[in-house]
Amino acid sequence: MLDVDAVRAGFPILARSVGEAPLVYLDSANTSQKPLAVVKAVEEFYLAHNANVARAMHTLGAEATAAYEGARAKVAGFIGARPEEIVFTKNASEALNLAAYTLGAGLKPGDEVVISVAEHHSNIVPWQLACERTGATLRWFDVTDDGTFDLDRARAEALVNERTKVVSVTAMSNVTGVGAPLTEITAWAHGFGAVVVADGAQLVPHHPVDVTALGVDLLAFTGHKLLGPTGIGVLWGRYGLLESLPPFLGGGEMIEVVRMSGSTYARPPYRFEAGTPPIAQAVGLGAAVDYLVGVGMDAVAEHDKAVTAYALDRLGTVPALRFLGPATGERGSALSFTLADIHPHDVMQVLDAHGVAVRGGHHCARPLHERYGVQASVRASTYLYTTYAEIDALVEALMDTLRFFRLDPGLPGPREVG
Repeated sequence: MLDVDAVRAGFPILARSVGEAPLVYLDSANTSQKPLAVVKAVEEFYLAHNANVARAMHTLGAEATAAYEGARAKVAGFIGARPEEIVFTKNASEALNLAAYTLGAGLKPGDEVVISVAEHHSNIVPWQLACERTGATLRWFDVTDDGTFDLDRARAEALVNERTKVVSVTAMSNVTGVGAPLTEITAWAHGFGAVVVADGAQLVPHHPVDVTALGVDLLAFTGHKLLGPTGIGVLWGRYGLLESLPPFLGGGEMIEVVRMSGSTYARPPYRFEAGTPPIAQAVGLGAAVDYLVGVGMDAVAEHDKAVTAYALDRLGTVPALRFLGPATGERGSALSFTLADIHPHDVMQVLDAHGVAVRGGHHCARPLHERYGVQASVRASTYLYTTYAEIDALVEALMDTLRFFRLDPGLPGPREVG
């Protein structure tokens, strides 16, 4: 069982105040806070080992290269992969763009790419661009009112078929917390020879992941939602697939031989890491992985499950609160909702005055909000450092928001948006 008090002691920022109120940080789906161990690892790199990687043969250069490649090995072990299958990017968005650009190089008119209405914009726009460049067609899964993928409708429409070349879906929605049925989708897509890409930005920080068991071909995630620094992301890919893909960016280190008549390219993962990489950020991500391994991802997942269940129950007592997605049952730790007819930005501001940090908007998932018939929502999201008392503080702040806007506290109770 997770010792949340011990965990929180390693996150100095959680002890600060916002105005006169203690900070209640419920925006981890946006970015997670960083433990002191991660901050110190980055500091130590800059103070004692700073140099470029794979270029300088002096002591500092060798130390920097060892630290960078050591971080790659840690990330690989964290998801059950091989180090040479780990491509470092600057975030999950770049990782998904890399996937769309390189896989898109093989698309042609008549080919189809399948995504879903539940995607983050970073898993929509790159595929739109790829289809615009190549003449391929973009299609998508719809979701049911509770946020689950509508597989019955998809099968009836033969959404995945012999023309499908790529299926790219979220492993867990950043709005509803609902995951895609990856096992079923992957089996369906692989049956037609399609490549399957998963956006794991909300999955990998919260659950144990083994890419072999996951079954997908490419998996994108980011460091800053994983207790790590900003500026570092990951694209994992099956090595045979990575070997078959063209470069994404050109420059130093991604080459084998450069001549004026043409160039040859390095083997993966270096083929996709042009120029000076995010060295210190990778070191910080490696430290974040060490931290999570020390805590135990099973313990993290169990804590997330318990806190999310408590939050669903407590938020269910707030009048006029409507969830996007399921109001009961197991789901991810991103909880999005509307509150009466108060604009989410106004809710967010009132909550901030109480020291409660949440996000208000469409969370880079506008099509999903349109599917639910709302322009925006409030999102509270938890992590391993979230306490039950913080959920209580959120609920009290929401009740104060209703009072602030002079709304009747006897309004009907919550229901799912659908």
